[in-house]
Amino acid sequence: MAEVIITGPEGRLEGRYHHVESATAPLAVILHPHPQYGGNMNNRVVQGLAHMFAKRGFGTLRFNFRGVGRSQGEYGRGEGELMDAAAALDWLQTLRPESKTVWVAGFSFGAWIGMQLLMRRPEMGGFISISPPANMYDFSFLAPCPSSGLIIHGDADEIVPQEAVLRLVDKLALQKGIIVDYENIEGAGHVFGKKLEMMLGRCEAYLDRRIEEDGIFQSLPEED
Repeated sequence: MAEVIITGPEGRLEGRYHHVESATAPLAVILHPHPQYGGNMNNRVVQGLAHMFAKRGFGTLRFNFRGVGRSQGEYGRGEGELMDAAAALDWLQTLRPESKTVWVAGFSFGAWIGMQLLMRRPEMGGFISISPPANMYDFSFLAPCPSSGLIIHGDADEIVPQEAVLRLVDKLALQKGIIVDYENIEGAGHVFGKKLEMMLGRCEAYLDRRIEEDGIFQSLPEED
């Protein structure tokens, strides 16, 4: 994936972008875990999601929030990081204005930011939310959730109790017109460890199904 520099609200944002030739190809933005606890765009989950989307023909962007890596600025308590995510999405859509659809995927803190971005951008076609910290942050803004998507979580998560995530899933399931799938990874902790490949496999299966159901495109691209 090519190194890119995006102009963000507090200066440059460091990113990695996977380019596809088709001007109408779908897009995906992947958001990393909490900046103050070592989260960055090179996180194993974030990289796995980026490669998953790229292999399926999406133009894909992952980037460092402000104050992480070579991205300028300081931690913005979530508000600033949401502004960063919006700026990154603007950059991607300006680069590929004819794209058919956009997805957002996030891990932990990035899942919270991603769901907020989803609410602010009605063009979003889907989401993947991994280990959403439903016990730490307010998700009541999802009223209603504008797109169908996947929430995936480990039942041995030592940071986010399964009960908190299930309450979020149940709330979203009551809304008309969307379908929120839930996948439990048995025995997996917050960062998934040895269960990482299993978790990514569930994400791949979900994305493949949505690609077929939504008719996003018919054929897979050549790999880099």
